[in-house]
Amino acid sequence: MQMMTGSSKTKAKKNIVVVGGGTGNHTTLTGLRQENCNLTAIVTMTDSGGSSGRLREELGHLPPGDIRQCLMALASDDSRGTLMKQLFDYRFVSGDGLTGHNFGNLILSALTEVTGNTVTSIEEASKLLGVEGSVLPVTLTRSTLVARLEDGSFVTGESSIDLRRDNLNVAIDYIELEPKAYVYPPVIDAIKKADVIVLGPGDIYTSVLPNLLVDSVAEAIKESKAQKIHVCNLMTKPGESDGFKASTFAKLLVNYLGTEEKLDYLIVNSSPFEEKILERYASEGQYPVELDASVCEKWVKTILTEPILGAGVKFRHDPFALAKSIMSIV
Repeated sequence: MQMMTGSSKTKAKKNIVVVGGGTGNHTTLTGLRQENCNLTAIVTMTDSGGSSGRLREELGHLPPGDIRQCLMALASDDSRGTLMKQLFDYRFVSGDGLTGHNFGNLILSALTEVTGNTVTSIEEASKLLGVEGSVLPVTLTRSTLVARLEDGSFVTGESSIDLRRDNLNVAIDYIELEPKAYVYPPVIDAIKKADVIVLGPGDIYTSVLPNLLVDSVAEAIKESKAQKIHVCNLMTKPGESDGFKASTFAKLLVNYLGTEEKLDYLIVNSSPFEEKILERYASEGQYPVELDASVCEKWVKTILTEPILGAGVKFRHDPFALAKSIMSIV
């Protein structure tokens, strides 16, 4: 296993597929959009909380929130695209029935009603935003994410898993989709054409792994000749990744892909964390993900350590530093 530092730039235009959920995909796509590559986002469709969850239950649509975040990341930087991004990101703070709803989610839901389905709504929203690249729902099947805990109990629904408050000392054993979800065919085409497949960052059980549960997706990624990269999370999450080290995330991905092949790359942050912010996170049960390089070599061929921590009062990946790291591999 190699340890690498530093970045380089390539002029060759490669096909990069980013697999995950809304926030993680948004970060990765925001940075990569400025690079010389063809981008495709593959997006999990199990969100059941907040504005997306309400629209899913009330209208029977697939949840729009993660799709919306990816569209915004790929939107044009001209004046029209900038205004549309502001509209898509606007959240109502008052109004009977409107409070808490995101305007972009409402637009996507309305477009689904007007155009007839989720796919055409994404296509029309992409035109409104001047999107460069493609945003693909991993499935058009309406499925529910279910987690089995190690004590044999079950937690049903993405938001219930994501915001779990009870029995946090009981780890997740495995996750599954009910009913079985079938892949949206263009997803397989994108994976087959990919030069690079980026898995994460994002909540491992609710944003990244659900994509691999959709029929044929794990198999397609496993069979792909693309470079497979996992962007490691900065912090652990209570009830989902307590005590996880970098190797734990890599092992889960390899297991859910159903392969004995190692991931090609693991990207890990090398920037120091500010102590005061660390204290705040620790009070909420969140801690930095430790790089256990010697164990990682069971699951990863190469570790790339880079200063990819963004500035601010919360620990977030810097999208442009992350993009440079990914492009150094490309």
